[in-house]
Amino acid sequence: MAPRFRADQVGSLIRPQALLALHKTASEGIPLATTSSEETKMNLQSATAKAIADVVQKQLDLCIRPITSGEYERSVFYEGFFEKLRGNELRNVRVPEDFRPNLPISESLVKAGIQETPASITTGKIEHVEPAYLHVWEMLKKGVPQEHWKDCKIALPSPTWQHVWLSKGRTYSSDVYSSDQEYFADLTAAYRAEIRILYDAGLRNLQVDDPQLLYFILESFTDGLRSEAVDPSELLDTYIWALNEVVRDRPEDLYVGVHICRGNIPGSNTGVLEGSYESIAEKLFRELDYDTFYLEFDDARSGSFEPLRFLPQGKTVTLGLISTKTPELEDLDELRRRVQDAATVIASGQKRTTGEVLEDSLAVSPQCGFASAHHGKNVGSEERMWDKLVLVRDLARSIWSGSS
Repeated sequence: MAPRFRADQVGSLIRPQALLALHKTASEGIPLATTSSEETKMNLQSATAKAIADVVQKQLDLCIRPITSGEYERSVFYEGFFEKLRGNELRNVRVPEDFRPNLPISESLVKAGIQETPASITTGKIEHVEPAYLHVWEMLKKGVPQEHWKDCKIALPSPTWQHVWLSKGRTYSSDVYSSDQEYFADLTAAYRAEIRILYDAGLRNLQVDDPQLLYFILESFTDGLRSEAVDPSELLDTYIWALNEVVRDRPEDLYVGVHICRGNIPGSNTGVLEGSYESIAEKLFRELDYDTFYLEFDDARSGSFEPLRFLPQGKTVTLGLISTKTPELEDLDELRRRVQDAATVIASGQKRTTGEVLEDSLAVSPQCGFASAHHGKNVGSEERMWDKLVLVRDLARSIWSGSS
């Protein structure tokens, strides 16, 4: 089955300046729910609803699909889910002392002068007691004709988020869970409850953001795991199982994708991770039960397309070819050539023709969100962001006739 969208987008968009100013007033970099006064919260909610309505209309006007909220409701892409779960408690953790040894993000946080950061620590049994993103979906679909609700998308943070960051034994209390399997069983049940609520309200397209899976290509990270007496292979298997549990028993018409991200650092033209997907590609492609894989191939540091030879027939790849890290606008002809190159690699692995692979296995997108954190603006301006999204649209139209 062909991808639902030939021109896709990964999630976050650059926030309007007025919204950024309110975020700064409300939080000063700390999650809103913990610090904001009621009046500031109301002002921020009103401004967020207006900004989402405006950005939805812009996407409709430019035929940008899928339509998203731009993650304007979040100050960082992973905010909003863990905090809503009963059993979780928001606490500040120390950088890097409380993090796993050799965690790739630690160095970036230290360089940024961040000595503490909030984390959701599990102190009781995890329960889904209220929707996390239903209000976002309601704001999003309010500006979209009902026949286009199927063209919208919401992203969820990975269930592995806290677990992969924090040192062994820090994510949950041993008085509550005796194993990672017990912890993830309850956590992923909460995800399924959230997804059902969103589905029943009309959502048909879901993305899970996972910048952590790519850590397993790094020898330094796997060595750090071993120093905590954690087997890297077993942990990767646990994470794949947990990600599959998130979408287990999903409705047939719910389209799901996983973004295996390299990380965007505000103010930097590089990601957190460099290197090929090669060492983990076969396992991820064959074992993760998702419709599409959002992969980053925007520069030479991402490696070649060769790992795509492991893609099984029936699954698809959304090629992140347009960079959200630099303002330079990519060349359309070069992008078309790269799509052909990727199709050729997949075709060789599936024993099919390049044309057949182009027909049912590929889409294109920016490599990541444009503002994974609320202050991100690596492409320079909102105008340049729209230029890049239009380029994605035009690239898809030049390859697949009839694509949006």
